[in-house]
Amino acid sequence: MRLDPPLTVKGYNGTVTFDGEFVILTRKGFIARSTVGKGEKRMHIGQITAVQWKQPGALVNGFIEFTLPGGNEGRSQLGRQTRDAVKNENAVVVTRAQAAAFESLRKALEAAIAEQHQVVPMPPSGGADAGLAEQIRQLGELHRAGVLTDDEFTAAKIRLIGHQ
Repeated sequence: MRLDPPLTVKGYNGTVTFDGEFVILTRKGFIARSTVGKGEKRMHIGQITAVQWKQPGALVNGFIEFTLPGGNEGRSQLGRQTRDAVKNENAVVVTRAQAAAFESLRKALEAAIAEQHQVVPMPPSGGADAGLAEQIRQLGELHRAGVLTDDEFTAAKIRLIGHQ
């Protein structure tokens, strides 16, 4: 599901772009150089297992953070969450003025993540086996009726079993 145009939201210490398939974190300038480094990080939506959102308050900034499998997440001390997010390469700090745009981005990301991580229901067990058993039974009836020779019956059974 490609978004055209992609959602792009600028935060305090980076820009987040979501094109429907990839989340791209772009960092430029002094803050980037002094914290996680300049550059771009691309994450496929299927790699992201969660989106953590801390709403900015009247006196403190918030952040959006992307959780990846195998990531090294740690709990921040009270009052240090946003300060720690500045140094986290998978997070972007958000001001109050930017919060509404990031809320929209977060909702789009969470919907795409849920879609990527949907569990596909397995067919009921025995469904394929029951179909195979029925086909072999029908072959047996044709063999008993004399429509199939012994060799034809054996070859047909092998073909059926080999396709499973």
